[in-house]
Amino acid sequence: MAEQREEEVLGKAYDAKLMKRLLKYIKPYKGYVVAAIIFNILVSILPAIRPLLTKIAIDKYIIPKDYNGLLVIIGILFATLVINAIVQYFLTYFTELVGQKIIYDIRIQLFSHVQKLALKYFDRTPIGRTVTRVTNDVDALNEMFSSGVITVFSDVFMLIWILIFMLSMSVGLTIVTLAVIPILFYATFLFRKKVRDEYRKVRKHLARLNSYMQEHVTGMNVVQIFAKEKEELKQFSSINDDFKTANVKSVFYYAVFFPFVELLSAISISLMIWFASGAIIKGTLTFGDLAAFIMYMEMFWRPIRDLSEKYDILQRAMAASERIFNLLDDKTTIDDVDKPVLLQKVKGKIEFKNVHFAYNSGDLVLKNVSFDINPGETVAIVGATGAGKTSIINILTRFYDIEKGIILLDGIDIRKLDAKVLRSHISLVLQDVFLFSGTIKSNINLGNEKIVDEQIMEAAKTVGAHKFISQLPNGYDEVVKEKGATLSVGQKQLISFARALTYNPQILILDEATSSVDTETEQLIQHAIEKLLVGRTSIVIAHRLSTIQNADKILVMHKGELKEIGTHQELLAKRGIYYKLYQLQYKDQEVRQSMS
Repeated sequence: MAEQREEEVLGKAYDAKLMKRLLKYIKPYKGYVVAAIIFNILVSILPAIRPLLTKIAIDKYIIPKDYNGLLVIIGILFATLVINAIVQYFLTYFTELVGQKIIYDIRIQLFSHVQKLALKYFDRTPIGRTVTRVTNDVDALNEMFSSGVITVFSDVFMLIWILIFMLSMSVGLTIVTLAVIPILFYATFLFRKKVRDEYRKVRKHLARLNSYMQEHVTGMNVVQIFAKEKEELKQFSSINDDFKTANVKSVFYYAVFFPFVELLSAISISLMIWFASGAIIKGTLTFGDLAAFIMYMEMFWRPIRDLSEKYDILQRAMAASERIFNLLDDKTTIDDVDKPVLLQKVKGKIEFKNVHFAYNSGDLVLKNVSFDINPGETVAIVGATGAGKTSIINILTRFYDIEKGIILLDGIDIRKLDAKVLRSHISLVLQDVFLFSGTIKSNINLGNEKIVDEQIMEAAKTVGAHKFISQLPNGYDEVVKEKGATLSVGQKQLISFARALTYNPQILILDEATSSVDTETEQLIQHAIEKLLVGRTSIVIAHRLSTIQNADKILVMHKGELKEIGTHQELLAKRGIYYKLYQLQYKDQEVRQSMS
């Protein structure tokens, strides 16, 4: 709800602080900007000369019937059109170039920042909202930089040139012609206010639409298995209808405003003709002056309309930039110390001392947890769902920071280590394997060119993945669809094991790594695990207690507390929580065997 309210209230008409931050992105390209401004001035003055040339053509050559002089004026007019087209080309090129370069920089900065955010940010923020920031909101800034900030100079300068030429011909006629301007300013003020309010609603509904779409496409299998298509379509239709209604309302104000501007333009020209007619009869004004004024008035309203459109661009950019900077200013990160301790060679000794941890402040999920893992030991963590098993992994890898206590790696507080360096010594294999779009090979080496094909193949052979990979049409170059949709759960798990082994970690973490595979694949993985564990400090989280009986040490978690610790036989002898878990699984296994 807080995020939705943010979508409603953010987005001022103009914010000097935001604009100052946005203009900093122009600084590296100031040479292009200066060139674009010069071209803007030329583009604005060349059209403003044409009515003046028309006046001269009428008064000095058409009425006196001087056709030779008229040909000269026509040649000059044609030359201004050609020069204007050439200048317009360079203006468009430089403005679009600047816009694209700036947008490229902003997107890189955003993506880099998102990668640095802690998982706590993603826990509370819908993915669709973050994607909207990097796509739609950045596109809004692209319009401002390529069509707004720089090209607004041509509109302003054109208005200035028009006023200068009009006043030079007739001050009185200029005043009469511009009598409707106060009405225009008031109408523009109302238009801006209404459009700003509607645009806030558009942004809110667009973010909701993106979030809903992303979430339900990701969970499409759940929607289909429970036959919820009609209900979800109805909900999507409602959100989509809100988005459409908000857009239609914003379009309504444009549909009213621009015809009103045209009406004011017509009234202005009518007043001008009425006043000029009397002046022409008296001889204080010429037909050339009248023709030039009519042309100037048609030209005058064009930049007025353009500036109104640019206001809309500016409005969207202000709303978008506020959201973008809110994301860039988000400090939900795992902060490293200024001078991190350098790790020489990791032995793999892990110590938890009186560790307390909460995902939400005050709601502890780990309470006073203490244990040691010696280098090369295999330690299993067991417990019911919600006992805190995965939380131990999350804080060891510094996806989250602890509330109280200390975690040591080889005697060093992990908060004194660079988080990237810490994680480079840890490989993590999760129950839900995530594969990227690409190839089998790129999903094993994750784009690390230092890992050669021989290493990838050797790792795959070790974990038993080479057999099925070699049977694919393109082998290790086989294309992996989004999330590995064309691969089985077991195949994805084997690829994740090959990935972990390829990076040769000192610390290996297996989080429910075999709970989603069949018995045959599990035996294959268990064989691979035996090889993986040799010489490494390993932490294994498993529901199936049969898979961790040979662990050097087993930690039994219950409601966030470490209740028991020992070997499989020692814990059974205690007849405590572990014994009860084992008995439940043993009976459950007997029931399944009898049913089969």
